[in-house]
Amino acid sequence: MFVRVLPDQAAGRMLDYRVPRPMEASVGIGSRVRVPVRTRLLTGTVIGVMDECAFESVRDVAALLDEKPMIRPALLDLAAWIADYYCCPLEAAVRGVLPVAVRDGKVGAKTQNAARVAREIGDDELAKLEKKAPRQVDALRVLIEAGGGPMAVTLAAAKAGVSESVFRALEKNGLVAIEAMKVARNPYAERFVAGAELVLNPEQVEAMKAVETEMARPEKPILLFGVTGSGKTEIYLRAIRRAVDAGKTALVLVPEIALTPQTVERFKSRFADMQDAIAVMHSHLSEGERYDEWHKIHSGEARIVIGARSSIFAPVENPGIIIVDEEHESSYKQDEAPRYNARDLAVLRGKREGAAVLLGSATPSLESWHNAQSGKYRLVRLNQRVDDKSMPVVRVIDLRRPARNDPEGGILSRALREAIEGRMGKGEQSILFLNRRGFSTSMLCEVCGHVCECPDCSVSLTYHRAAERLVCHICGHNRRSPKVCPKCADPKIRHSGTGTQKVEEALNKIFPKARIARMDADSMTRKEAYRETLGAFKEGRLDILVGTQMIAKGLHFPNVTLVGIVNADLGLHIPDFRAGERVFQLLTQVAGRAGRGEMEGEVIVQTYTPFSPSIQFARHHDYEGFMEQEMEFRRNFGYPPFGRMAMITLRGTMRERVEFSAQTLSRKLRAAAPAQIVVGEAVPAPLEKAKTYFRFQVSLRGASSQKLSRLAREVLDALPMPEDVFVAVDIDPLHLM
Repeated sequence: MFVRVLPDQAAGRMLDYRVPRPMEASVGIGSRVRVPVRTRLLTGTVIGVMDECAFESVRDVAALLDEKPMIRPALLDLAAWIADYYCCPLEAAVRGVLPVAVRDGKVGAKTQNAARVAREIGDDELAKLEKKAPRQVDALRVLIEAGGGPMAVTLAAAKAGVSESVFRALEKNGLVAIEAMKVARNPYAERFVAGAELVLNPEQVEAMKAVETEMARPEKPILLFGVTGSGKTEIYLRAIRRAVDAGKTALVLVPEIALTPQTVERFKSRFADMQDAIAVMHSHLSEGERYDEWHKIHSGEARIVIGARSSIFAPVENPGIIIVDEEHESSYKQDEAPRYNARDLAVLRGKREGAAVLLGSATPSLESWHNAQSGKYRLVRLNQRVDDKSMPVVRVIDLRRPARNDPEGGILSRALREAIEGRMGKGEQSILFLNRRGFSTSMLCEVCGHVCECPDCSVSLTYHRAAERLVCHICGHNRRSPKVCPKCADPKIRHSGTGTQKVEEALNKIFPKARIARMDADSMTRKEAYRETLGAFKEGRLDILVGTQMIAKGLHFPNVTLVGIVNADLGLHIPDFRAGERVFQLLTQVAGRAGRGEMEGEVIVQTYTPFSPSIQFARHHDYEGFMEQEMEFRRNFGYPPFGRMAMITLRGTMRERVEFSAQTLSRKLRAAAPAQIVVGEAVPAPLEKAKTYFRFQVSLRGASSQKLSRLAREVLDALPMPEDVFVAVDIDPLHLM
């Protein structure tokens, strides 16, 4: 028996090995093995099993790392598709399928000592022992009442009211056996009270029928287009229950920023009868927790998996439904190789494994909307909020008018201040949104115009007041805030622009009695910070919550009646054809946090460009109007979804060398490209320098992503690059920065 192995560190080369006879019964496609490569032993993945080998001299597999294959054949096939479509090495695609905690072998199962009764002990023996060592009998009775064990020694000792040394004495006398027991590191160990199914309104009933039809006989993905607060989550929960009751599994993807304790609590409450069969995967887990959750899925113990982007590779068997919530979210796109989009892989995996696919959003991406309009997806709509709650009223405040932007309130207009005050007077809560952390966006000298910039990136440094430091949000470079201008030494250097810290400070000054909290990447550094802050807000212990986009999605707080958007223009004026779409989606999602309870909601949008289509269409909750205009723009220029794109980015520390390499690549691509593919000139990236690297880009546009990928691969394989110039190929890019 022979196997073809893809070593983790062999530059994508596949090598053949003989399987020693004792291993033959256990080795299969997807097994992780250790194999000799020259003078080293490397870890690799078995991607093929053969009866014969074309080579005369073949070395043996050195070791089998697990009893059963770690990667299912279906996921290995998916990895091969990713490597081909997204123009990346197969090794990188296979590496993406297995979490680091599982792949590198540095993390293992957690164990602790457990005690069990070693043999049958009669009443007479217990009575005799009680006279000599009553505390040992107390310890034995705890184990006997628990069915003989095994039980963690620490827990048993606590229940018996004795020290752990008592169990050691019992072990010495042959009455108790102590052995290592696996312990699951459960990040959500608390038990939740069962939550009842909600009554569906007529629209939800029709939506559920469509989902059940698709689950019975999967044909095409469903795009669930429902306004914020229309009850999409209830449809998800019922669909999952149908899958589980049918003996299948369910996979739920949510954006990383929406994977809050509130989301997990809602799922675990609904499935209280099987809480231990739910696995949660996201970046805030420790390596040990991630290891245990993955093995819980791999063993088949988990029937429902909830997770962020990489959970699309969860090794679930027989999935009945794959759900992608907020399918428009850019966080589903991986920003390093393999640069996959988890939403698109969900559609592909559902098709390959016979699972229904449900994509949900209040603001679907143009690509998904186009697929629904063309009949590739099935469109299901929820036009009304549950219980006929009205959509919030949206007011746009023009910051160009001095009367609106009076100096008294600074960054908060008079209308927004009065609205917050009114809500506090009625015991209601407010959310203020600004998608920029820090105190101010830059430090500017009023005399010479010098702006403090990052030495390693082409961006200004952000001022963080609490630490009195200037920080780069690209590479993390930081230094003390200067007292005088570094260029002309004039003390007239001031903070310019606004961040969430500045908003929080302004609120504390205007509303000294208000209970205020801030949620952004700076304030949420502790693992439990999310849970504590959102818990306090839910329980009414906070009046105002200030934050970045982590508070924009997936949160349901019935007592929030006001949402203030401090600066709606952020992200609008950047060189990216998707800028308008992203701003519209973000404004709509943030506005959807208001008025989800009995009281009517209000949204106040502060902007310097009040007549921007993104802002006006969001103001009127008019998704289709915005889509119609945006589609026309995309169609005229051949942008997605009417064409496909690829972006090749070259980076290096020597600007001239990177520029020359990019120009050479562009020239070679144009020479090799068929007439249907348009190759752009080599140009500096909008963010030209990042983390000490200069960056140049070459864009490709055509009708087929696979043809773009094939062209890029063929040209790059034949074009040697300088050792210090690195190339990244992004197929279907979401960001052009």
